Amino acid sequence: MTLSRRQLALGAAALGLSGFTAPALAQSLSAEDRALVDRASAYLQNLTSAQGTFTETGPGGQTHRGRFWLQRPGKMRFEYTTPEGLLVVSDGNNVSRYDPRINTFRQVPLGQTPLSTFLSRNVRLAEDVRVDRVTRSRNGAFAIVARDRRRPNEGSAILAFAGSPMRLQEWTLIDAQGQRTRVQLNTLQPASGLASSLFVLRDPTRRPGRN
Repeated sequence: MTLSRRQLALGAAALGLSGFTAPALAQSLSAEDRALVDRASAYLQNLTSAQGTFTETGPGGQTHRGRFWLQRPGKMRFEYTTPEGLLVVSDGNNVSRYDPRINTFRQVPLGQTPLSTFLSRNVRLAEDVRVDRVTRSRNGAFAIVARDRRRPNEGSAILAFAGSPMRLQEWTLIDAQGQRTRVQLNTLQPASGLASSLFVLRDPTRRPGRN
């Protein structure tokens, strides 16, 4: 079974970070806007190995929490404490999702998910996404609103950054119906020596001996 965008939204804290594949910035952006997009790209490029905790709020106001780990290129793990046991893992090739509550395991190629651009070896938002607009506040914080240019009607994402020191604070996914899934990063810190087993998720629903 494959993962739908809605299914990936749960667990894919992930999933808001990119996945956009547009060839250029929107023409209406100012030089200052473009400089902030380049600054965000440099920050994400340097975020090669990290861990933290998150809170995810769904369209109906439901709240989920958990921990995450990332190791670029290609690898990320979202481990939910509420709902307990839910896992979303990228091993560099595929993104897998296991929900023990209904005993389902689903998988999709990494390149078909919103994780692909963020987890790529080189993060260049100015080339990889269409940025519709950049908003900024007086304290230096700013947000980037972007969408997939190949599928502009499927929704958009908002990435919010603290300005000083630079830090990814949260992102919001907005689907084609206008429903929002917001992911707040409660903690985010560099990590080293992450175990390779964090980024492996085999199908727990398969019985021994089953092909």
